[in-house]
Amino acid sequence: MDTFAPSSDSLAEPISTEEIFAAHEGGKLSVAVERPLVTKRDLSIAYTPGVAQVSRVIAADPALARTHTWASRLVAVVSDGTAVLGLGDIGPSASLPVMEGKSALFKTFGGLDSIPIVLDTTDVDEIVQTLVRIAPSFGAVNLEDVAAPRCFELEARLIEALDMPVMHDDQHGTAVVVLAALTNAAAVVGKELSSLRAVIAGAGAAGIAIAEILLASGLTDVVLLDSKGAIHAGRPGLSGLKAEYAARTNPRGVEGGTAEALAGADVFIGVSSSTVPEERLAGMAEGAIVFALSNPDPEVAPEVAARHAAVVATGRSDFPNQINNVLAFPGIFRGALDAGARRITPAMKIAAARAIAGLAHDGLSADYIVPSPLDPRVAPAVTAAVAAAVVPGE
Repeated sequence: MDTFAPSSDSLAEPISTEEIFAAHEGGKLSVAVERPLVTKRDLSIAYTPGVAQVSRVIAADPALARTHTWASRLVAVVSDGTAVLGLGDIGPSASLPVMEGKSALFKTFGGLDSIPIVLDTTDVDEIVQTLVRIAPSFGAVNLEDVAAPRCFELEARLIEALDMPVMHDDQHGTAVVVLAALTNAAAVVGKELSSLRAVIAGAGAAGIAIAEILLASGLTDVVLLDSKGAIHAGRPGLSGLKAEYAARTNPRGVEGGTAEALAGADVFIGVSSSTVPEERLAGMAEGAIVFALSNPDPEVAPEVAARHAAVVATGRSDFPNQINNVLAFPGIFRGALDAGARRITPAMKIAAARAIAGLAHDGLSADYIVPSPLDPRVAPAVTAAVAAAVVPGE
């Protein structure tokens, strides 16, 4: 296997406000022309009269739009600005720099063009109707920074309405990378993945998706925590997805908060911006694994977690084992589009996680359970794995 040496570039030098704003002035994206327009002949081919021939054949056979326009290689990065980074509901205009950044990541790491689309509505019906109407313009939808619980309904509705790959990256990109990291962390501590007792703090977009992918990967003892404590079948007042997951998780019927849930647990995964006192980690099993993923402030400081856990990961780039969605989403979308998939399925997500995990096998250690986001092997490996997992017609 080829090895990858991480870049020597680091965040040791602080980034100034002036540098940040200068880098964003005028936006981070532009449209590049793929064919030169220098002569009259060039114009006649790219535009009139030549383009009319292409339009005629697409009108007769709409499938040809896949090969003779950019739609099949174009991802719509869609947000309503209601759950942006750690900033919360800041609205569509303020979310646009983030969506531009996401498009830049698609191009840099997946070789895919994408268009940021921020919508001045939080109504699920209106968002679905809008995207259905403009759907001929693109080939896939990346939902971004949409608040829970609406994000679950929105994703499900779009998957049903659009004949193309749709994925809410805050849910599934996070879940894929967590599964990859947990697969390797289990190997580091000498435990079987399926035997792990896992606690997930946060029952929002990321927490639900992580629970789902862990259950699909063979874990049976998964406890979800929300602001009121452990979700369990006997807890009153549960409805919707929480009621569903109360029936599918927490087989031991754990009640209470993090103290009760973490007693004897192998894994803590934090995606809730909560705080976990050190003494609660002390009650975890030997060879514990702690993923404190809230950004910019992890649920517990990594150096504190390391006193009680054998493997520690965060969502930050200045600590080892960064759980970063960029490891997953460029390759997932590229693989789905390359294979002509109509859906992004659980099998494709698990294939992506296994591909990411496999890239860290050389040199696997407590401080290296996932490859660097800058590792150039990642997107091609994920693309190939996802494309291979596509079932024709899905």
